[in-house]
Amino acid sequence: MKRKFTLLVFDWDGTLMDSVANIVECVRGAAIDLGLEIPTDDAIKNIIGLGLKEAVTEMFPGADDELVWQVVERYRVHFLDHRRPESELFPGADETLRLLADAGYMMAVATGKGRAGLDRVLAYTGLGELFHASRCADESFSKPNPDMLLQIMDELGTQGHETLMIGDTEYDMQMARSANAHRLGVSYGSHTRERLLQSEPLGCLDDIRELPRWLESIN
Repeated sequence: MKRKFTLLVFDWDGTLMDSVANIVECVRGAAIDLGLEIPTDDAIKNIIGLGLKEAVTEMFPGADDELVWQVVERYRVHFLDHRRPESELFPGADETLRLLADAGYMMAVATGKGRAGLDRVLAYTGLGELFHASRCADESFSKPNPDMLLQIMDELGTQGHETLMIGDTEYDMQMARSANAHRLGVSYGSHTRERLLQSEPLGCLDDIRELPRWLESIN
């Protein structure tokens, strides 16, 4: 039986890795370093999924280009600090991805992380070998622009109707919609189920371990 989806594209932070708290602390650290007003945790969670430049512009309205890049650089210093404990994958994420790879799905990552950050976590988790392609916010336009998803589909030779984007933010859902790809939300990350459902995904999972059975149910 022909599968509905050939390609599964995953967001990273808040979808595969439980990194929201770590991101919040790094943003807070950057603001403290520069003497800026510290954004609330909710304000920081709201921008997770965007590229760093776009996220900083959203959190600090009116910031000029120089200040934006200062915040970006301080954030990167905190995030890439080898003394900072690594975030961990959500329970069952490793096993789920390996199960899907063994089942023959092509898989990719589309993330608001920079390339250095993604390469670091792919090496740390040992998951890099499972993904056929990846795009980061410093290699394309930031979500919700469809650029990174379109690039992935073009590289792997797939069309929107056979591609499923899986993510925890409305930016993931909007990107998929603009790329004419299907979309599936996860409720345990940055944005609420109610917010995700506004983008009319095919569904919204409460646990990444539900994904294989969900895929079977729609074939």
